[in-house]
Amino acid sequence: MSHFLRRQGWVTGLFALLVILFIATKIIQPGYGSGDFGSLARAVLPYAFAVAAQTVVVIAGGIDLSVAAMMALTSVTAASMMAGASEEYALFVVPFVLAMGFVLGAVNGMLIVVTRVPDIVVTLAMLFVLQGAALLVLGAPGGAAAEWLKALISGTVPIPGLPDAVDAWLPKALLVLIVCLCIVWIPLRRSRLGLSIYAIGSSELAAFRSGVPVARTRVIAYALSGLFAAMGGLALTMSTGIGAPIPGPYLLASVAAVVLGGVALGGGKGGLLGPIVAVFVLRLVRTDLTLLAIDPNVTAIIEGLIMVAVVMFGAFITMRGRQS
Repeated sequence: MSHFLRRQGWVTGLFALLVILFIATKIIQPGYGSGDFGSLARAVLPYAFAVAAQTVVVIAGGIDLSVAAMMALTSVTAASMMAGASEEYALFVVPFVLAMGFVLGAVNGMLIVVTRVPDIVVTLAMLFVLQGAALLVLGAPGGAAAEWLKALISGTVPIPGLPDAVDAWLPKALLVLIVCLCIVWIPLRRSRLGLSIYAIGSSELAAFRSGVPVARTRVIAYALSGLFAAMGGLALTMSTGIGAPIPGPYLLASVAAVVLGGVALGGGKGGLLGPIVAVFVLRLVRTDLTLLAIDPNVTAIIEGLIMVAVVMFGAFITMRGRQS
């Protein structure tokens, strides 16, 4: 246990902070219960997938500014395809949209590798391209989602043998998040590809000299980012029942959660658990501000200041690491 705490000290600290925030939330709102936690899990879902998308790229030594726009495009694509269609048709829409995200992410990676233009420039350009494409698919919020998809993240998961009071604290949205992330991340983290992603993030030159296919690994990292972004787009459609062509506040939130979760902005260090816990921390802070009846505009300012401070702190740590 002590070895685990030393290796995962940052994540352990985030869990402790999350527990403190839950206690504070209970003090502020004594009636805060399982239903509110379920709402929190549904609100976190698209943010968590955006963070997962950003985490893979940052570990590989890059950054993806097109995550939010890709979520918008995949969301409106799914919503427009399911509008007026049968429930069974969604079984085709889901893999199609996931494949679409994977391909769009790979396009990002190939443009970066082939043109050798900095990733921040390429993904910024793709942000506008994808945002325009989303508006072409749906000029205004609309479309629909299959009922079984919406039900997939609504309510709680009954566990045989456990009291209903315990079941109520396991939202379906949280279970969907855990399953989707584990299906992709755990095999990736234990594979040669995962080691290659960490290697090019630590030192691209050293990885190349060690025989790592740098270009291919970078393309796959961005493709996986696109896959997670597509999951986030589907989560948006599932939670709202429609598609929205305007990208939400997921870009800065994803970068802030990545840094707060212990992933080095320079790449090669960190994991996925810390950023996901950081998402819950950031969203719970917003919940507490709302419960305290803070003006929504002031809440937005406080959230923005927290995110900017976290990102600046991460950049400072990265610069100090490079200088040493």
